[in-house]
Amino acid sequence: MPPATPELISPRSPRVSAARRLAKRNFRGKERLFLAEGPQAVREAAAHDGTLAELFATLEAAERYADIVGEARDAGARVHLASEQVIADVSTTVTPQGLVGVCRFIDTPFEEILAARPKLVAVLANVRDPGNAGTVLRCADAAGAEAVVLTDASVDLYNPKAVRASVGSLFHLPVAVGVPVERAVAGLKDAGVRILAADGAGTDDLDDELDKGSMRGPTAWVFGNEAWGLPEETRVLADAVVRVPIHGKAESLNLATAAAVCLYASARAQRASGGCRTVTES
Repeated sequence: MPPATPELISPRSPRVSAARRLAKRNFRGKERLFLAEGPQAVREAAAHDGTLAELFATLEAAERYADIVGEARDAGARVHLASEQVIADVSTTVTPQGLVGVCRFIDTPFEEILAARPKLVAVLANVRDPGNAGTVLRCADAAGAEAVVLTDASVDLYNPKAVRASVGSLFHLPVAVGVPVERAVAGLKDAGVRILAADGAGTDDLDDELDKGSMRGPTAWVFGNEAWGLPEETRVLADAVVRVPIHGKAESLNLATAAAVCLYASARAQRASGGCRTVTES
């Protein structure tokens, strides 16, 4: 495949230097750009209108993923054929897959999320691990949630590890960032959404909530920090503090696993007879 631009042989190229800096949060915030690595993420970025600004690809990757490179060009991205050294310098992974995209920020204002009257939302409060944040976003996408909210105390949405862990889901649903947890809860309540705080020491059992039929309406799950969970001042904001029952001998569930269980429980309840999605879709 002929190169779209001259091959970027030197890692000192200004374009490479600019992309390399995006590994750091302050540069991402200043430029409002972030990196998406690998064929899956780049494909999703190209399909997200106006998001993919540039694509760096080795000759081997450009040939293997010619369809993705074509989609990137069609999306208006500048495509650069690059040496493996350039890709290694730009990439934040140990074993790069030969494609690195430079993307524009895509977070959604919180007010737009509220205006859409979401039925299922994941709120990440003080979630600091980027891998966990990206995995919860992926779980929310898979469960059919309409939005994810990252509070102002949570990890950067555009951290390369978070982007990778989302496996493309970052580009599938609206995500609001930097929202104080009090504002997130108050806004969602005003929009008619019931707030459930996920906590291993919660007074309400997830199975009981399902049996009572109380999870059929619009719901937002609040997930806390990986190490200490949710502080009392956050738990008191919720309509209920719910624990995932442990039927075996495991001490607890990690954040991403608990989030998947909770979100899928809500998705099932909402799709049952009389659930909010059934009523809306019928």
